[in-house]
Amino acid sequence: MNRKTFIPILVLGLVIISLSTGRSYAQVEKDNLRIPDPSHVQILTMRDGSTLIGRIVKIEEGEIQFETELGKMKIPLVKIKEIKEIPASLMKDGKYWFPNPNATRLYFAPTARMLKQSKGYFADYYLFFPMVAYGITNNITIGGGVSLFPWIGIDNQILYFTPKVGLILESNFALSTGALVIKLPSIGDEDLPFVGILYGVGTYGSLDGSITVGLGYGFVDTDFADKPMVVLGGERRFSRRSAFVTENWIFPGVDQPLISYGIRFFGEKLSVDLALFNTIPEGFLFPGIPYIDFVFNF
Repeated sequence: MNRKTFIPILVLGLVIISLSTGRSYAQVEKDNLRIPDPSHVQILTMRDGSTLIGRIVKIEEGEIQFETELGKMKIPLVKIKEIKEIPASLMKDGKYWFPNPNATRLYFAPTARMLKQSKGYFADYYLFFPMVAYGITNNITIGGGVSLFPWIGIDNQILYFTPKVGLILESNFALSTGALVIKLPSIGDEDLPFVGILYGVGTYGSLDGSITVGLGYGFVDTDFADKPMVVLGGERRFSRRSAFVTENWIFPGVDQPLISYGIRFFGEKLSVDLALFNTIPEGFLFPGIPYIDFVFNF
């Protein structure tokens, strides 16, 4: 894939972000203004910024009856900014434990989970490596980006493309395959080859705690490595807004594995990773090389 075909994909992703953030109140109201079944609860966000947790029990002209732990109350629709319906199982100690907003990746490595259709994210790794990913279907995700080193021109930036296909997508197990394709900039008049990884990955566990194992074959143009690299990682949520994440690589012919460990801080749409990368046992640099990224979901 060349730059002329790739950059429009990146621009399209940014346009989708802007459109998704402009969703109207009227559409939200139409989608969620209903009496939920007993296995769900609703979160009302009021126009003054306050929230109420409970269930709509009656819909009347211009207002609703809303039942909380404190009883029933009538609320005019004009005072409601958003109505969100969630499974009751996501409520813990009276607080909404929203789903992990960055479940499709560890740090660099993907998990086997997929983006839902029409969902996506914008990510930035080490500030200079932005990317956009988008769910074409529940089983197909495309993503890619271009480096943004400020001291060189656009013709000398690195392009990367990350297609992914979900093969098995169960609630506690997923199996996917995909690729990371990188186009390095030319050196003088010499075009460098495409390089990357073709991989398969499996993830077992819930959104709050899982293990991921993957195998990947590196390639240069059409030449593939004889032996695969191995990734072993996992994540464990320990509070409403934070989780421990680790991602570890074993490379063929390299004695020291590459390990990482850190904390993911997140809200419903945004997550930030603060981690350290290191090698063991030789060449260990305490505490490690700092790593940072952020992901915005749309």
